[in-house]
Amino acid sequence: MVGEEKEYYEKFWHTTAHVFANALVELYPNVKIAIGPPIEQGFHYDFELDKSIDAKDLEKIEAKMNEILKRKEKMIKTEMPVSQALEFFKDNPYKVEMINDLAREGETKISIYTNGKFVDMCRGPHLDSTAEIGAIKLLKNSAAYWKGNEKNKMLQRVYGIGFKTQKELADWIETRKKAEENSHIKLGKELDLYLISEQVGKGLPIWTPNGTMLRMQLQELLVKEQIKRGYSFVITPHIGRLELFKISGHYEHYKEMMYSPIKIEDEEYILKPMNCPFHIQYYMRGQHSYRDLPMRLSEMGTVYRYEKSGELSGLLRVRGFTQDDAHIFCTEEQVKSEFKGVFDLVMKVMGILKLTNFRVRVGSRDPLSDKYIGAPEAWEKATQEIAEVLKEKNIQFEINPGDAAFYGPKADIIVKDALGREWQTGTIQLDYNLPERFNLEYIGADGQKHRPVMIHRAPFGSFERFTGIIIEHFGGAFPPWLSPEQVRIIPLSDKFSDYAKEVYEKMLDAEIRVKLDSRNETLGHRIREAQKEKVPYMVVVGAKEAEAKSVAVRPRTGEQFVEPLDAFIERALKEIKEKA
Repeated sequence: MVGEEKEYYEKFWHTTAHVFANALVELYPNVKIAIGPPIEQGFHYDFELDKSIDAKDLEKIEAKMNEILKRKEKMIKTEMPVSQALEFFKDNPYKVEMINDLAREGETKISIYTNGKFVDMCRGPHLDSTAEIGAIKLLKNSAAYWKGNEKNKMLQRVYGIGFKTQKELADWIETRKKAEENSHIKLGKELDLYLISEQVGKGLPIWTPNGTMLRMQLQELLVKEQIKRGYSFVITPHIGRLELFKISGHYEHYKEMMYSPIKIEDEEYILKPMNCPFHIQYYMRGQHSYRDLPMRLSEMGTVYRYEKSGELSGLLRVRGFTQDDAHIFCTEEQVKSEFKGVFDLVMKVMGILKLTNFRVRVGSRDPLSDKYIGAPEAWEKATQEIAEVLKEKNIQFEINPGDAAFYGPKADIIVKDALGREWQTGTIQLDYNLPERFNLEYIGADGQKHRPVMIHRAPFGSFERFTGIIIEHFGGAFPPWLSPEQVRIIPLSDKFSDYAKEVYEKMLDAEIRVKLDSRNETLGHRIREAQKEKVPYMVVVGAKEAEAKSVAVRPRTGEQFVEPLDAFIERALKEIKEKA
């Protein structure tokens, strides 16, 4: 969702959250409700209650919500002075804390929403009436720390969603069911792509041979496309001196996502959360002329960021991940053409992967926040340049104030997968500030020193997250060029193992990723296993095939056919080369 539709459903789900809180209060008068924001799909609400909510309770709450919806109550906004609000919510420590927080920020009045007899403090916005909500569903319950802080009290959390009609809800549930079937966590186990070991640590995936091959194909795709576009490649260390990240500003502005320093011979080092300071060091090693620019440095660089245990999720949210990272050093005059070049790369790669439906979210500076470095003028210029490039390329985008990196505005790529779900993948950032902090220079055509501009970009974002998205997008049924195993050879019996081996070796020589299954199992069992593992092609060989030097091909989709071995190899290689 984007634009007006997104704003509407944020109001819709925010209002549904109030209906949920209303139902809680009516069913459990001693409940202390905390906060219930809309989220990407639906809402969640945190609360304190002297009993643990279970599945039966969720059914009861859902029934009460439907009862409340029949009242078709208006959502009425009013305001209370801080002192009155503190008195009104005095029995709820969470509301009192939020009111005091707002008062410290300078608020003198507290926004209140009322529907029927239910009253809650809330900034809004909301629907005009609960009558617009025609269908609701409570999805699950979990636990959450108050304000997300592990030092605070653990609260209960319930997730839910609502729609205007029962049909919209039914369609959403069906899509969700398909999404669960395509879950990269489920398919990751079934297809043996990666594992998370408790002994290694949470959020630190180990890629299996199948997963590694899948990842290598994605990496090869990116490397080849970047070579065509004049990129050079570097490899940088996993740790660096703390001082480096103090100069870059990461330690000051990104500290909560970084791991604690490591002391080595009286110096402090840190696991790198970003690759950019290292690439800057390469740029700084000598003097540059304007003729040397743009300089495009790329790295498949592994970084480490602190994520709370409760936020980790398969490959999508991890603590150690590899970015398809690059930094472009260019003149101000080259900024727009380089930015366009990055988008051309993104569109080419996404097209090959059939992720052609995407939009862009531009993260800009929040002028009221102090988390950004650099002059406002540079920020305005950079944000304007990003918007101009997107307009020139007819790419749909929205601006999200406050979502920029601390050093510059960014354009995040939001792709829609085969099930219609949206994912944030890559990012492109425009940076006038780190070149200033590191005093980067080049000699211009006028013989004077000038400051280069940096573009930070990662089309995939990270191999871990992007691979998780790709697994779900294809449902594990990868196209042959991407599939870890492209062909499986199955001899009818041991009598044909010699010919099966001949076929196997010929395919290996042709650089086809192939496996030979000559186990003492029934033909049906071996075929079903290959189907379950979503191998693009099964090749069955018996007496007729051995005599004719042919193969009986069972594609993952489509009808079985028989053709000469050489013809099939030629067919497979063409399909792989064309990334069909």
